[in-house]
Amino acid sequence: MTETTQHEDLTVGRVADLVGVSVRTLHHWDGIGLVRPGGRSWSGYRLYDAEDVARVHRVLVYRELGLALAEIGRILDDPSVDPGEHLRRQKGLLAERIRRLERTARAVDEMIERTTMTHETNISLSPEEQARIFGTDWDPAYQDEAHERWGGTDAWQQSAARTRSWGTEQWQEVKDELDELETALAKAMGRGVAPGGEEANALAERHRATIARHYDCTHSMQVVLARMYTEDPRFAAHYDQRAAGLAAWLRRVIEENARTHGVDPETATWE
Repeated sequence: MTETTQHEDLTVGRVADLVGVSVRTLHHWDGIGLVRPGGRSWSGYRLYDAEDVARVHRVLVYRELGLALAEIGRILDDPSVDPGEHLRRQKGLLAERIRRLERTARAVDEMIERTTMTHETNISLSPEEQARIFGTDWDPAYQDEAHERWGGTDAWQQSAARTRSWGTEQWQEVKDELDELETALAKAMGRGVAPGGEEANALAERHRATIARHYDCTHSMQVVLARMYTEDPRFAAHYDQRAAGLAAWLRRVIEENARTHGVDPETATWE
C-alpha cells in the first residue's frame, strides 16, 4: 500500500488512485459516514489527511474479508479498540483466510490428480428427454462440466453406478422430489424460519437425502456443495428464481445444520 506523509492532504481523486478504488466508492463511503475526509481546500473540496487514508486502507482489508460496510463502521468506531488492536485483528483474520484458501487449493489439486478415469456420463437420457424432465434451460454441457470437476471422486463413481440403470420414470421422480423440496424451502424462508432451528435442520437433512440418492453425502460434503449456491451465479439464479435470497438462506441452513453434527462450515472439505 502506498504511503503518504502525515502533512499531505489529498483530494478524493488522488486517494482513489493511491488505494485502487473509484472516486464514486469514496463518495459513497463519505455519504454513509464510513470514511469522511476531515479537511477542506480553499475552493471547498474535501481533503483526506494521513489518518483518513489509513482508515480507507482498514476498510479495504475488512471488505476483502467479506464484512458488510455497516459492520466495518461499527468495528472502526468502537472506542474500546485502539489502532494497534485493529491491525492485529486484521492480520489474524487474513492469516485464517489464507489458511482456508490453502486447504481449498490442496483439495482442488487432489481432485485434479484423481480425474484420470475415462469419460462416463451419469445421465443416460437423450437430450430431448433431459429437456422434458429438467426443463428447456437444461444444457447437456453441464454434465461435461460436472465430470471435469468431480469425475475423479468416489462420489462420481458411486453416482454413476447408482444411476446407470435409471430410466425416464426414475429421473422424473427425482426431479419432482427436488421441486417439492425447493417449494418447501421457499415457503419456510418466507415464514421466517431461522437457520439452526429444528424445522430448518429437518429441511437441511431432507436436502441431503436428495443428494444421497446419487451418492453418500456427508454433512461436510453438503457444506461444500452449498457454497456453490451463492458463489456460482447459475445456482444462485436457480434458487433465487424461487424466492429472492433463497440461495443464501439455504446455504446458511445447511451450514448451521452441519454445526449441530460437529462440522465447522469454515473448514469443511469434500470428505
